[in-house]
Amino acid sequence: MAAIFNAYDYQLSIKMKNILEIDSVLLSFNHKRILQDIYLKSETGKIAGLLGRNGSGKSCLMKIIFGELTPEDKSIRINERALTTNYRSHLQMNYLPQFQFTPNSITVKRVFKDFDIDFSAFIAWFPSFKKCYVTRLKNLSGGERRIIEIYAILMAKSRFCMLDEPFSQVMPLHIESIKQLIVRQKMHKGIIITDHLYDHIIDICDTLYVLKDGKTHLTKHTTDLEKLGYVRNLNK
Repeated sequence: MAAIFNAYDYQLSIKMKNILEIDSVLLSFNHKRILQDIYLKSETGKIAGLLGRNGSGKSCLMKIIFGELTPEDKSIRINERALTTNYRSHLQMNYLPQFQFTPNSITVKRVFKDFDIDFSAFIAWFPSFKKCYVTRLKNLSGGERRIIEIYAILMAKSRFCMLDEPFSQVMPLHIESIKQLIVRQKMHKGIIITDHLYDHIIDICDTLYVLKDGKTHLTKHTTDLEKLGYVRNLNK
């Protein structure tokens, strides 16, 4: 039986470099192969960017890593130790899905309590939220709520976190602050991020994968994005 990852394990793990790897993934829907030749690596101190066109399987891959989706086959390892069940401790891994995941009825205060993070530190980055502490999430705008969700997932204690489309619903005014937070947090955890606003991904990532035809391609230069057909011409 796989050991449960607990707070003691987490305290030990943050003192070391952690490595998450996934490969040997097979995923099909209605007899159509979605993922078939995957390798992706995330490690402490680095941001792994994942790009791909709509329907390429980026969100599916993140859900597989997080244990929300069970493929036909997979191999997921943390520090060379296989994850043999779909259970993920929040101290191991946090995941920001593409769509809102927080309940409408709870307050901003409750989010920060549940994730055990400091609201005053959040206000230092986003001062306009100071008045929202006791506001229910349903009364925030979609962009405001998304910022709180991003911050909670990014700042909560974990060895790894995955961010699916963090920039798409956020005002440009706040995107640079979020990017700075992501870069800062990579010193404490491995981060995997995907977004259709690919300029921001390219700007902050240390390794960049493109998902095409069910396969991940590790790029060496931004011109590889053109060769793989993800963009037409970055110089135009």
